[in-house]
Amino acid sequence: MTVRIVDRRLDSRNKSSVNRSRFLRRFKTQVRRAVSDAIAKRSIRDLDSGEKIGVPGQDIGEPQFHHGRGGVRESVHPGNDRFSHGDQMDRPPGGGGQGSGRGQASPDGQGVDEFLFTLSRDEFFDLFFDELELPRMVKRQLARINDYKLVRAGYTQSGVPTNIHLLRTLRSSAARRVAAAAPYNSRLRELEEALALALAQSPPDEAVLQPLRSEIESLRLRRRAAPFIDPIDLRYSNRIRVPEPSTQAVMFCLMDVSGSMDEARKQMAKRFFMLLYLFLNRSYERIEVVFIRHHTAAQEVDEEAFFHSRDTGGTIVSSALKLMTEIQQARYSGSQWNIYVAQASDGDNWGGDSELCRDWVEQHILPVVQFHAYVEITDGEPQNLWEEYEKLARAHPGHFALQRIRTPADIYPVFRELFRKRLT
Repeated sequence: MTVRIVDRRLDSRNKSSVNRSRFLRRFKTQVRRAVSDAIAKRSIRDLDSGEKIGVPGQDIGEPQFHHGRGGVRESVHPGNDRFSHGDQMDRPPGGGGQGSGRGQASPDGQGVDEFLFTLSRDEFFDLFFDELELPRMVKRQLARINDYKLVRAGYTQSGVPTNIHLLRTLRSSAARRVAAAAPYNSRLRELEEALALALAQSPPDEAVLQPLRSEIESLRLRRRAAPFIDPIDLRYSNRIRVPEPSTQAVMFCLMDVSGSMDEARKQMAKRFFMLLYLFLNRSYERIEVVFIRHHTAAQEVDEEAFFHSRDTGGTIVSSALKLMTEIQQARYSGSQWNIYVAQASDGDNWGGDSELCRDWVEQHILPVVQFHAYVEITDGEPQNLWEEYEKLARAHPGHFALQRIRTPADIYPVFRELFRKRLT
C-alpha cells in the first residue's frame, strides 16, 4: 500500500531558508570562488549590500535513480590512456556550445546558463570571512575584568516575579501548612473519637455532644485559616555574576602615506585596511584598533583621518614602529593584551632605515605581539624594506608574515592568506 503525506500548512515568509542553507553547504566551493571574485569587481565600501553570484550550470545537476537493465551480461571496457581523475576536457570546436555570446551562429549544440544566486548580507559575510581568524589568539586573565557570566546559585527568598520557582514555592507552602496544622490534628483526632463514643450511647447526651461539636468545628476552622501561599513560601532562582577570563586584543594599523606611495597604491592600501577593519568588527566583540599614518614622521589618527587625510612627505618607516611601541607600552601591557600589527607600504625607505626597522621589529615588537603582518604594495621588484623583512619571516615564521599586492585583485587572496586559520 502506498502512503502519501500531503503537507497543507501555509508556507512562512522564510520558507526557503532551509533550502538556502543546504544549497550553500553543497556548493560552498563554487560560492566561495564567486565571492572571492567579487572583491576584484567592487569597492569594499559596497560589501555591506550582499552579492549576486553565478554558479556554473554543470555544477548544480541533481543525482537521479533509475532501473538497471538487469540480467547477466558481459562487456569489454577499453582502457583510458589520455585522462586522469579530475582532468578537464576541452570544449569541442565550433559554435553552439561556447556560451560566450560571441562568434558565429551554429545549428548545433546546447548548454546551460549559469545559475544566478543572490546572497544576503549575512550570508555574504559568512562566506567572505569563512575560516579566518587572528593568529595565535589566547585567553588571558585580565587585571581589569569587564566580562561576567551568570551562573546558578541555589534559591533565595527574594527576587523578581520572572525568577520565581514554582516547584520550590509549592513545596515550601505544603511543608508550612502541614507544620501549622500539626498541633490541631492530634487534638482533633481525640475529639472525633470522643464524639464517636458519645454518639454510640443510647440515647445520646446532648449536653456532652454540643461542646465536642463546637470544639471540633473551631479546630477545623483554625486549620483551614492557614493561607495556601504565604510570602514566606516564595522561592526564587538565584543567579550570581562571576568574572570570566576573556580575550582582549588590539590591532595596530600602520600605513605608509609618503610621496613614493602614489594614489593608486594608497587606494590599495586603504582597501586592504578597510577589509581588515570590517573583519575585526564583525568577528570580534572586544578589540581595539589603533591607526597610525607615517611619512617622515608618524602620527596616531582616528579612523576618519586614517582613510581620508591627504598629508604626505618623505619616507622613514621606523618612525611608525617607534610610535607603535610607545603606544603599546603606555596603553596595552603585553601580559594583558593580544597584540597584532598590520603594516602596509611600498617598501621604498630612506637610506639605512630598513635595517633599523628590522632590528626594531625583532627586538621590541615581536617579543610582545602575537602576529605581525607586512604587505608591500608594488608592481615592480621587491624594495629594500622587503629584503630586510624577509630575514624576519625566515627567523620567525609563526610570528611574522609578509605578502605582496600588485593589483586590486590581489587584496582578498593576500588577506585570506595572512589571516587564515592555522593549526598552531
